[in-house]
Amino acid sequence: MTPDLLPALTAHLKATAHTSDRTCHCPTTTLAAREDATVVRHAGTVAKAHAPDADPTELTRRLTVATRLPGTLLAPLTPAPTELRGRLVTHWPYGTPVDPDDPDAAPWEAAATLLAHLHRTPAPTAVPPMRGPAKAARAIELLRAAAPHHPAATPVLDAWSALPSWARDEAPMPDATTLCHGDFHLGQLIRHPEHDGWLLIDVDDLGTGVPEWDLARPAAWYACGLLAPDEWHRFLTAYRAAGGTAVTPDGDPWTALDVPARALTAQTAARSVTKAVAAGRPLDEVERSLVDACARMGSVSLSSPAS
Repeated sequence: MTPDLLPALTAHLKATAHTSDRTCHCPTTTLAAREDATVVRHAGTVAKAHAPDADPTELTRRLTVATRLPGTLLAPLTPAPTELRGRLVTHWPYGTPVDPDDPDAAPWEAAATLLAHLHRTPAPTAVPPMRGPAKAARAIELLRAAAPHHPAATPVLDAWSALPSWARDEAPMPDATTLCHGDFHLGQLIRHPEHDGWLLIDVDDLGTGVPEWDLARPAAWYACGLLAPDEWHRFLTAYRAAGGTAVTPDGDPWTALDVPARALTAQTAARSVTKAVAAGRPLDEVERSLVDACARMGSVSLSSPAS
């Protein structure tokens, strides 16, 4: 992150949130401060500085989709990004996120229903491809650059290499028409006082592509033993009940989900190994389970869960 980005974004947000009252003493909270995103909240407004390589035209199109699907996606406060310190900045209403300390209250059914609605809705404007596979490929590139000889790198890279070319962002996706979130997890849900229920947030990876990708992370967690079978069943059942198109209404979902679930497992494992190496620490229990799942993939044929 550019050293002066956070204070500049904070000052910008205060001015944006209070155009007529510059004496506000509301606290400002940093919600994220990463290389690819810096997010700050002031009162009921959130400002997000997007990744340095964010494309203004593509981001504007994604904002338009969010504006036109208000019951599914959180709508931005402004129709187009502004520029600050060489970064594109968008503005959003603040909403209450999922409580990570209360896993029993995780809204799996609501999340699945939102995804099903998104997948059934034609894109209301032209949008670029969803960026899920590209981000996974980037995680693998970073692992190869940072820790190619780490003991955990071999099973991760082997699992990645066994995937079809489209899942490795080396060929067009089989489906170029379905509207997808591109980076779904429970952290992409919020409640807003003006809306009855949950909404999806974060449009950075939104686009057309393979809807199975949006189910891939919970599917991967389930296959790796990180998501309880009951929670996975709740999520999958709700998605099917809402008419989601990524899987058939009944039967074995892994015919559709296995490839993207493996790709997400390899992506998450690659990021875990890269971060552990950068921090000079061993892998923790969750990180080891992801690498172990990658190692098991070679002995399990595609279209079956990697566990």
